[in-house]
Amino acid sequence: MNGLMMDVPATITSLMQFAENVHPNTEIVSVTADNPRHRYTFADAFRRTRKLANALQALGVARGERVGTLAWNDYRHFELYYAVSCAGMVCHTINPRLFAEQIEYIVNHAEDRVLFLDPMFIPLLEPLQSKLPGVKHYVVLTDEQHMPATELPGAISYEALIEPHSDSYDWPALEETAACALCYTSGTTGHPKGVLYNHRSTVLHTYASCLPDALGISRSDVILPIVPMFHVNAWGVPYGAVMAGAKLVFPGPKMGDGETLAALINEERVNLSAGVPTVWLALLNYLVESGKRVDSLKRIVVGGAACPLSIMEDFEEKFGVYTHAAWGMTEMSPVGTFNSRLDRQALGEAEYAKLRVKAGRPIYGVEIKIVDDDNRPLPWDGVAFGALKVRGPWICSEYFKLESSAAHDQDGWFDTGDVATIDADGNMQITDRSKDVIKSGGEWISSIDLENTAVAHPAVAEAAVIGVYHPKWTERPLLLVVKKADAEVSREELLAWFDGKVASWWVPNDVVFVDSLPHTATGKLSKKDIRQQMADYRFAE
Repeated sequence: MNGLMMDVPATITSLMQFAENVHPNTEIVSVTADNPRHRYTFADAFRRTRKLANALQALGVARGERVGTLAWNDYRHFELYYAVSCAGMVCHTINPRLFAEQIEYIVNHAEDRVLFLDPMFIPLLEPLQSKLPGVKHYVVLTDEQHMPATELPGAISYEALIEPHSDSYDWPALEETAACALCYTSGTTGHPKGVLYNHRSTVLHTYASCLPDALGISRSDVILPIVPMFHVNAWGVPYGAVMAGAKLVFPGPKMGDGETLAALINEERVNLSAGVPTVWLALLNYLVESGKRVDSLKRIVVGGAACPLSIMEDFEEKFGVYTHAAWGMTEMSPVGTFNSRLDRQALGEAEYAKLRVKAGRPIYGVEIKIVDDDNRPLPWDGVAFGALKVRGPWICSEYFKLESSAAHDQDGWFDTGDVATIDADGNMQITDRSKDVIKSGGEWISSIDLENTAVAHPAVAEAAVIGVYHPKWTERPLLLVVKKADAEVSREELLAWFDGKVASWWVPNDVVFVDSLPHTATGKLSKKDIRQQMADYRFAE
C-alpha cells in the first residue's frame, strides 16, 4: 500500500521559488572584474534569472543541452546556476585552471552549445575556438562598457544578452530525475570524466549539507564561499544559502587574495566560509603580517585536501575561528563526511588535536565502509585501514557518456580511490589515495600523516611525501619540503621532528628541499608530477 502524500518533485526550481517568496530581501554581494562591490537581493537575482532563461531560449538552447561556464564566484554565475538548470538545460561548470587540452576535451565531450566566460578567460579560449565546433555562442560576463575586444565569433556581453528580454518566464515542470548540472573530474589519469547531477540529488544534498552537524547553514548566516563555483558547485553552498535564506558574499577573481578576503569578511560581517587549505593559509598569513582581525568570522570549512593542524590551531587561538574538516568528491555532489564542533575541554588537548584533523562522520544519505584487498569489510576500530567505498542518493552511478562502464561495483558501492580508517564513533580519516599509498616491507605508511607532521614544523611552508624504490623494503618515504621565506631548517632537524609523532619506521629516509611543488587544477598536490620529477632519485646506500 502506498502512502497518500502529494507527488511534488524535488527540483532546484522549487528552491529558487521558495527563496523568492520567503527570503526576497536577502543580499548577494559580489566582487567582479567590472565592479569592486556589486550588491542586490534574491528578488533581484531571480528577476534577472528569468531574463536569462528567455535569452537562452532565444539562442535556441533546448532542454537537456549543455551550457558551459568558465567563471569565478559572483552574481552572474549564480544567475546561470539557476536559469540554466531550472529551464531544463544542464549547467556545465568548467575549471579554467585545467590545461587548454583538457578544456578542449571536456567542452567537446559535453557538447556545450553556449559558453559563458569571465573576461580574463578570453585569451584562454581564443586559441581554442576553431577546435570547439559545437559551441554556437560566446557570452562574456560583463556589461557593454567593460566589454573587451575579442576574436571569439559573435561574442556578446552578458548584460547586452539579457537586457532586451522579459523578466517574466514560465518555468517548465521538470521531473526530479532530470539532469541539472555537469562537472568533470580533474583528470589526473586519462581524460577527465563527467559527473551528471540531477535535481533530486541536488535538493537532497542541499537538505543534508544544511544539517546542524554539517555546514549548519541558517538564515542568520553570512557565507563567503571561496571554494570555486566551477568545482563541484562550490560544495553546494549556492543551493544551501538559497534554501536557508543566508546572505551570500562572492569574492570573484579575488578568492586567493588575503587582503580582499579580510575586507569582505569585516565589511559584510561574514561568519561562515568554505575553501581549500591554500586559501586559509593565504588569509592567515595576511592577518598575521598586517595585524588585522576578522572578528565576525566564527567558522571555516576546509576540504579538497587535508588541513594541517597548525592552520586550525592558529585560526582558533589567534582569531577565535573554529575550523571544520570535511571530505567529499566530485562524484559525491560533493559532501560525504563532516567534522562537527568538538568539546576541547571534555576531550583534553591530545584527543582534541587528534580528532579535529579527521574528516569527520558521514552525514545522513552517505553510507561508508572500508574493505581489504579481497573486498571484505574491515572493522571501525580506528586501526584497520583499507579502500574507502560509499553509496547514497547523491553519489554518481555512471559517468557521463561512459554508460557502459558503471562507476560503482556490483553491490552498488562507489570505490573512492581513497584509503581510510574509521574509528568506533564513525570518524573517518583519509590516510592516502590508493595510488599514492606507500607500502614498505608489506606494511602501509600514510603519506598524508607524514605531510601534516612536516607542515606543523615552523619552518615548513608546504610538504609532500612519495614512495621511492628501496632494495630492502620495496618502498620508503621521501619527504619534499618548501621552506617558509627566510626560514632555515636542516635535513637532520626535520627528520628528528618526526620522533614521537609517528611510528619510528614511518620516518622518511630522506628530505629534498625544493622551491615549489606542483598542484592539480583543483589545488591538490600533484603526486603524479612529483613522482615524475623525482624519477631518477635513489636513496643513499
